[in-house]
Amino acid sequence: MEPQSSSETEKLIDLVAPQAAPRKYELVYPTIFVFSYLHAASLYGLYLCFTSAMWSTIFFNWFLYVLGITGVTAGAHRLWTHRAYKAKLPLQIILMLMNSIAFQYSAINWIRDHRMHHRFSDTDADPHNASRGFFFSHIGWLMVRKHPELRKRSKLIDMSDIYANPVLVFQQKYAVPFMGSMCFLLPTLMPIYFWGESLNIAWHVAVLRYIINVHASVSVNSFAHLFGAKPYDVNINPVQSPIVSIATLGEGFHNYHHVYPWDYRTAELGNNWLNFSTKFIDFFALIGWAYDLKTVPSDVVKARAARCGDGTNKWGW
Repeated sequence: MEPQSSSETEKLIDLVAPQAAPRKYELVYPTIFVFSYLHAASLYGLYLCFTSAMWSTIFFNWFLYVLGITGVTAGAHRLWTHRAYKAKLPLQIILMLMNSIAFQYSAINWIRDHRMHHRFSDTDADPHNASRGFFFSHIGWLMVRKHPELRKRSKLIDMSDIYANPVLVFQQKYAVPFMGSMCFLLPTLMPIYFWGESLNIAWHVAVLRYIINVHASVSVNSFAHLFGAKPYDVNINPVQSPIVSIATLGEGFHNYHHVYPWDYRTAELGNNWLNFSTKFIDFFALIGWAYDLKTVPSDVVKARAARCGDGTNKWGW
């Protein structure tokens, strides 16, 4: 076997991000200020929910929460990041609108970060590297500048399919006004116009819904990488977390997902009451708007669990 050339060696090194490299926490103060305000406003919104908000306002924001989370799980995550299934244009537009309600930056930014997360999971090239602790992986990573290894290795991520998607390019082009309107402006004005809610209550309950949405989503990065069982692979950090699945409508079976990221269900369980996102995709598959749904044969899953798992059952308990 011929020895590798220096250029081949450099390419091989580039594929593996280092761990525990020098880390500087360069704070992004505008983001910290905005997050501080939003969290304070959400606490006031929670108080208003118990004291003066109309039930219609509360249920309306709960409905938007479900739409927003599903726009992330079924759209940015399963469809566009992992290409676990295909969607016709009407469904892609619906998912883009739902994703805009969540306002977790643009879907393109979300997809790039998540592809980095899977390729360099829990290393310094992972945007929310769980080895840096719970707070960093949960929300701290949003408040500091990206690690140099992440910026360096991001060049290795192929995003050509995403930038060729006109639906996602539209959202990216008009990100702040469009997503801001979908997430904050319309959800504030609609309760005022349709059932006479006050501006003060409508705004603060909308902010509360947004903050809950953010914390539910990032719990996959923190809780589901630190606390739970590993039925499918004990050699990786991601774990099974039914509680996270409840909050995120199906994304908490994370040990399974990191073993089989292309499975559109993100769980062996598939259709169950903890996986609304799978049911959502199945509905659109029924009417022909979703197709080529990728799954893993159950015998392959069982063999992997027997060979690499920790012996717990598929629920992770």
